[in-house]
Amino acid sequence: MNQNIWQGRLDGDEPLYHRVFQRVQEVTNYDLISTNDFVLHGFAVDEGVRRNKGRVGAKNAPDVIRKNMVNFPVVLPDFSMLDFGNVNCDDLDLEYTQNVLAKKVSQVLKKGAKSVVLGGGHEVTFAHYSGVRDAFPDKKIGIINIDAHFDNRRPEDEVGATSGTGFWQIAQEENNFTLHIGIQRNSNTLKLFDTAHHLGMKYILADELFFENLPSVYERINELTESVDVLYVTICMDVFNGSIAPGVSAAAYNGLFADAAFMHFYKHILKNEKLVALDVAEVNPEFDIQDRTAKLAASLVNEWFMI
Repeated sequence: MNQNIWQGRLDGDEPLYHRVFQRVQEVTNYDLISTNDFVLHGFAVDEGVRRNKGRVGAKNAPDVIRKNMVNFPVVLPDFSMLDFGNVNCDDLDLEYTQNVLAKKVSQVLKKGAKSVVLGGGHEVTFAHYSGVRDAFPDKKIGIINIDAHFDNRRPEDEVGATSGTGFWQIAQEENNFTLHIGIQRNSNTLKLFDTAHHLGMKYILADELFFENLPSVYERINELTESVDVLYVTICMDVFNGSIAPGVSAAAYNGLFADAAFMHFYKHILKNEKLVALDVAEVNPEFDIQDRTAKLAASLVNEWFMI
């Protein structure tokens, strides 16, 4: 991680002037974590994207997203964040790297803090989930995946885990409490829809996400969250329209906009007291324009800091 990343506009040292960068500590000691801290890890990995035949480059995203977080104003007086830097995958051993992140996340959650991870490819899902599972071995874990894709492919023996296998892997470990929001019909084969049905995954199509339909969207979100003990949210940035999120591994011409309808149900999710972990994935700086995708990802993470 760039050691100078957490620098921004300094308007003053009094709390009313504070921006996010003034409340961030770069640390390595997990004993410094306190209850309700936000704890940040970067998952500087896109080996799963490469294996999934996507556009590589997402491994460079965590620091770019950080850069776009620095100047957000601090809204809550007790907000603080600890940044533990990036997890890398220099030897192509994705499975080992996922386990490394999982162990770090588990330490965070066992101390009562909140886990934030900046991807990286969507292979971050299985890693982040595994950390939540290790921290809460006896709890029902609910997952909300805001994504155009199910990411429920069965891993191929000769390839292994990829950015598209995370939810299949999770489903092998426990009963499925997953809600996919933003699924595109033209981005998933009938086999993937069939797998979702077979594994008991719930989903809301992108076509259903409009303002007049919010009561139904809320109802389906509440149905999931009321049936679980803890909640983990993952956002794949390719769920958004290519005009506002051009820098992703798999761009979508007809994706979602971060409009009023989206922000209403998204903030509803963030307000849930069971939420313990959030990540953003698939930002690819090599294909971004004016940091649009990175800025959007940073903004979505920052919404949690204001709840």
